[in-house]
Amino acid sequence: MDGLGSDETLFASFQMMFAIITPALIAGAVAGRMKFASWVVFAALWSLLIYPVVAHWGFAADGLLFSWGARDFAGGYVIHINSGIAALALIRVLGPRQDFGVEHPPHSLPITLIGTGILWFGWFGFNAGSALAADGAAITALLNTQVGAALGAFGWMVSDWVRHRRPTLLGLVSGAVAGLVAITPAAGFVSPSAAIVIGVAAGYVCSLVVGLKERFGYDDSLDVVAIHMVGGIIGSVLTGVFSSTAYGEFNGLIYGGAAFFGKQIVAVLAVVVFSFCATWILAKILDKTIGLRASAEDEIIGLDIAQHGEDAYWIR
Repeated sequence: MDGLGSDETLFASFQMMFAIITPALIAGAVAGRMKFASWVVFAALWSLLIYPVVAHWGFAADGLLFSWGARDFAGGYVIHINSGIAALALIRVLGPRQDFGVEHPPHSLPITLIGTGILWFGWFGFNAGSALAADGAAITALLNTQVGAALGAFGWMVSDWVRHRRPTLLGLVSGAVAGLVAITPAAGFVSPSAAIVIGVAAGYVCSLVVGLKERFGYDDSLDVVAIHMVGGIIGSVLTGVFSSTAYGEFNGLIYGGAAFFGKQIVAVLAVVVFSFCATWILAKILDKTIGLRASAEDEIIGLDIAQHGEDAYWIR
């Protein structure tokens, strides 16, 4: 290494962004019922003990999954499946909120739309930057990111229209995020036409999974499981279907690459099993020692007020 401009430092800094994003996604699933102090400890330990294992598997040249031949362009199973299945494990240990089953309307749709726009814009750097060069792969990833997000929004909107007879802004932005998640593992490996299929599939399927929370009894505050875990699985599996040597290293299933498709399936299963089990064990240990759950009184008051002494609005 020759100082801050070195390739190693640049790569490490870029990877730290992924390491920060992944536990932040988990936080969305447990909002409203986990003690803040416990969350800080959990996030620190999870980031040190669990995330690096999967990141090395998927991104390092000698990583278990990468060296075997599975591929994740920008974090489909390293970030999204990893965080989504970890969120499910943490949810199972914590239990549901006091008012689970009561509909919580969006706090502010305009703010949600603005936030989605910022996220969408930032995702170009997230995906295109994973090419680690300003080259054809980066351009492909950038274009596919746009296509995946737009068609994810379309897919969710169609689902809303079919099931509820009305498209919604919340559904549209949720679909955009689902499309972004799903295109992430495939961004530099597939054609823009394949990105259309991946985006629509993610938007439509993730919208259906959101409705399963009450049926299966898991309380996912911000739909991390439905959007990130399921979207990541869809994208990782479809990478194995649509990947082409015209863009990446391997042909997917439709180009005769059955072996690569099988490796993508195994990679997804490996991350799901490891991350769920490891996260569940970590959460159980913390629950038995420092406790994870906020008190019922704090939860009813609201953790922003009870644990931080702050409120969104102050009226004289």
